[in-house]
Amino acid sequence: MTSLLGQFDISEDRVKEIVADTIRGADDGELFLEYSESEALMFDNGRLKTANFNTDQGFGLRAVAGEASGYAHSSDLSEAALLRASDAVSAVKGGYSGTLAAAPARTNRHLYGEENPIPSPSFEAKAKLLQEIDAWLRNNDPRVRQVSASLVSSWQHVEIVRGDGQLVRDVRPLVRINVSVVVGQGDRQESGSYGMGGRKGFGEFLTEESWKHAASEALRQALVNLEAVPAPAGTFDIVLSSGWPGVMLHEAVGHGLEGDFNRKKTSAFAGLLGQQVAAKGVTVVDDGTIAERRGSLTVDDEGTPSARNVLIEDGKLVGYMQDRQNARLMGMKATGNGRREGYAHEPMPRMTNTYMTSGDMEPAEIIASVKNGVYAVSFGGGQVDITSGKFVFGCTEAYMIENGKVTQPIKGAMLIGNGPDAMHRVAMVGNDMKLDTGIGMCGKAGQGVPVGVGQPHLRMNQMTLGGTRV
Repeated sequence: MTSLLGQFDISEDRVKEIVADTIRGADDGELFLEYSESEALMFDNGRLKTANFNTDQGFGLRAVAGEASGYAHSSDLSEAALLRASDAVSAVKGGYSGTLAAAPARTNRHLYGEENPIPSPSFEAKAKLLQEIDAWLRNNDPRVRQVSASLVSSWQHVEIVRGDGQLVRDVRPLVRINVSVVVGQGDRQESGSYGMGGRKGFGEFLTEESWKHAASEALRQALVNLEAVPAPAGTFDIVLSSGWPGVMLHEAVGHGLEGDFNRKKTSAFAGLLGQQVAAKGVTVVDDGTIAERRGSLTVDDEGTPSARNVLIEDGKLVGYMQDRQNARLMGMKATGNGRREGYAHEPMPRMTNTYMTSGDMEPAEIIASVKNGVYAVSFGGGQVDITSGKFVFGCTEAYMIENGKVTQPIKGAMLIGNGPDAMHRVAMVGNDMKLDTGIGMCGKAGQGVPVGVGQPHLRMNQMTLGGTRV
């Protein structure tokens, strides 16, 4: 594979010399090089609506001095551009004298292959498959009114050069397939969706069995919602399903355990290390080392190998997710969570695959224990305030639980609460932890990165539910 470092119009040694001069006297820093390709096909309402292919290449140069950092980026891989960036970045060192932090540990592991997933299958084959998904759904049920299906893939090659000359490379494939369906009966319309993906080729996702499963699940959810009644409002015991509902854990708790928010004491979890922040039996992990998962990374965007980091253990807060800068300032170790959207962005502490581990309860036992409550199977959008921990999440598939049995589907249910408080309301933890199907995308400070979420079935006592039926 061609070295990105070799794409400059000067020698690799000269590039490393400029990087070393830029970072000398700072605490840390790096040259981040990226080449990426991406493709997206969207079939909507009976036709191929969008088809995009994009390539991007550039560098980002950073020097870190205490709490400050200087950053410059360019798509021009020339000596002139690199020197201009160096001049801008070096300003952060004015009057500062630091010692370059030790380099990250090296790793020989590979969590995913390097093959570019975009060329296979061909563009024509992808477009034909999306058309086939549309036709299959419309032929499957006369209530189908609209179908949207998409195939998205990317291939990112990164190189990280430190001031001491260390060079780290990583090549990251990523694919995703999504199917959304709108069904209608009379004047009423409801929707359902399903997606899957990972750090691999399209292969297994585009088999007939696989895409029909995705389409069937999207249709099933839409038809369930077509029969749903308005959700009640009030306080209920809530059972969360396994897998994708872990997005609530990601938002309401995960962001609050990122190092920058805790160093600045703007997180609801700041200063609580070693304290009980959740019910006993609750263990939360961020693990970037799971092979071929959407949120996994062989190394993060600072060159630190990803890790399995326990954040909450049996209800106690035991760790935060750290990039190199925040770890150093907090006197902690970098955890492999320094991530960035691309070369035009600085790294910051971000999640990888964040999940709650299994307990010992059977899911059926958990549901049977609830006399009057709600079973939340899937979530859509939500909002979270990191400082207070308050959250609101919309349920895209939910049911009433009456006398231990799942009954009527409901629509318009909004789960309302506070992250730290909600973790204390966990009363039962299922034995069926699973990760989501590979569709997560996380936004923070204007940057989006792919992530994974997961959890087992959970019972949470006396949670607030927003709805339209009192």
